[in-house]
Amino acid sequence: MKKISLLVLFIGFSLGAFAQSDVTGKWKTIDDETGKEKSIVDIYEKDGKIYGKITKLFRGPDEEQDPICDDCPGDRKNKKIIGMEIIRGMEWDNGDERYEDGEIMDPNDGETYDCVIWKEGDELKVRGYVAFFYRTQTWKKVN
Repeated sequence: MKKISLLVLFIGFSLGAFAQSDVTGKWKTIDDETGKEKSIVDIYEKDGKIYGKITKLFRGPDEEQDPICDDCPGDRKNKKIIGMEIIRGMEWDNGDERYEDGEIMDPNDGETYDCVIWKEGDELKVRGYVAFFYRTQTWKKVN
């Protein structure tokens, strides 16, 4: 009987671990105001938290193709946007079934926001917010 109880307990813990939504991989960011593709972000796990860096930018021919972020704070100041970590320290919340308690930075203006990330089907919802004000973007999985 003890073996069965331990097996049920182990299976329960295993299923709980798999309940986390897998957001890792490459995602195409879509501007929520214009509907245009902006970049590819590679989301990955590091030390049990979720991070994301820009791997590609979709820029017009009249725009700088490999821009530097003059307005970015801290260790990202005056660094190239391609390769820049814009999502940091996201942690899974079992109760809300989403990643939260991290931050996202907009490399266009260097502003940093609290962040929440969750999956809806094949789409990734990424919300940056300050207090009660927020914007949510829908990102598409890159195959």
